Amino acid sequence: MTTANATPFWLAGHQATGEDHFDVTNPWDTSVVAGVSIPTAAQVEEAVVAAEAAEKTFAATPAHIRAAALDHVSKRLAERTEEIARLITAENGKPLKWARGEVGRAVSVFRWAAEEARRFNSGEAQRLDTDAGGVGRLALTRRFTKGPVLGIAPFNFPLNLVAHKVAPAIAVGAPIILKPAPATPLSALLLGELLAETEGLPAGAWSVLPVPNDRMPSLVQDRRLPVVSFTGSDKVGYQILDSVPRKHTTLELGGNAAAVVLADWSSEADLEWAASRIATFSNYQGGQSCISVQRVIADAAVYDRLAEKIVAKVAAQVTGDPSDDATDVGPLVDENAARRVESWVEDAVTKGAKLLAGGIRDGASYAPTVLAELPADAILATEEVFGPVLSLRKVNGTGEAFAAVNDSRFGLQSGVFTHDLQTAFRAHRELEVGGVIIGDAPSYRADQMPYGGVKDSGVGREGVKYAMDDYTYERVLVLTGLDL
Repeated sequence: MTTANATPFWLAGHQATGEDHFDVTNPWDTSVVAGVSIPTAAQVEEAVVAAEAAEKTFAATPAHIRAAALDHVSKRLAERTEEIARLITAENGKPLKWARGEVGRAVSVFRWAAEEARRFNSGEAQRLDTDAGGVGRLALTRRFTKGPVLGIAPFNFPLNLVAHKVAPAIAVGAPIILKPAPATPLSALLLGELLAETEGLPAGAWSVLPVPNDRMPSLVQDRRLPVVSFTGSDKVGYQILDSVPRKHTTLELGGNAAAVVLADWSSEADLEWAASRIATFSNYQGGQSCISVQRVIADAAVYDRLAEKIVAKVAAQVTGDPSDDATDVGPLVDENAARRVESWVEDAVTKGAKLLAGGIRDGASYAPTVLAELPADAILATEEVFGPVLSLRKVNGTGEAFAAVNDSRFGLQSGVFTHDLQTAFRAHRELEVGGVIIGDAPSYRADQMPYGGVKDSGVGREGVKYAMDDYTYERVLVLTGLDL
């Protein structure tokens, strides 16, 4: 692909091209999907200047204009679902059936953002005459934008996690510069095409800039972008946080999610369900999801029967060409990622883990893998694998199970298979995570709910309304001399 034929980027709402480009390759067969134009330093500066200039105008845009733009994007995503899903599969390697699901989620994100935009900032009235000094006074609290947002998106959900940054920003009227992952910029650039079809958003309200990672530090540190929303690795996330301590920074950094199966989840139907959900959601994006099942913690009363079912269901996962509707598990994002996963599994086996399924790499693909008796000093015991690998651990009782979940530097989400309501509330109380899913794998996410973690899984929350809160702050208006 030549620079002249490369896909343009979006600078302050208009298409633009730079002086150089990079190629996006298909992880499955390494074919070139498209070339993408790279913005020059001057063009990045132009986007920042435009975002800063648009700040007040965009914040003052009537709610119906912002809502209409979001509704339009939602509608157009739905209309072009198959085209966009195939683009996601081509650049990301995600099986087509999961790519279609991702487009469907983005449709919902923009629809919810449109609904929230109509409700946002109506204000909360509070009478202050509850004390004598407040007689005749009324406080009205409304929210105002913190300023332009720098959104940095990962490769694993190249459309939906972009939507989670862009849609809330438009909903509140905060200009956003979106930086997609270098491996998967095409979905974000197509989203720019849909945004360009909208009317009423001021110039500078949004840009989509595929800036190379090595040029990002200066953009992250730019004082004209007071809000940074990052999704990606904990290493990069905390580098960002440390470099901009006075900015408002939201970090969604992943984890090593645990699925807990307790003794009361013991019928054949129960264990079939748990094994099926665990097998599916340890592999559904090639394991490249922050809440993929990485750890299975099962009570000794059900462990043996559960382990047998999990191994069988993992082995039954259909691997292969992600563009085939029958494929469950496609390649990882590139061969280097697969080689890293391979080395971590080899490390675990060398240190004493038992390989029950998988453990085979073919190019960028890694077979769905199950390990047991994972030693504490294995890399897989402490780090996020971001690949189709899970480990099984036997415990005695709920207390030991919950302690095992918490024995991690991460804390994003956990799944707990139990029928006991008291145990469900105990899990909610004791587990050091951002979300507890009862009766299912930890991989469930509704895009309107608050989503994020504790410990090294990050700070802040995604989810449309919660991101809108993140991009804004409360400002109080006190009216005096009122006859209340």
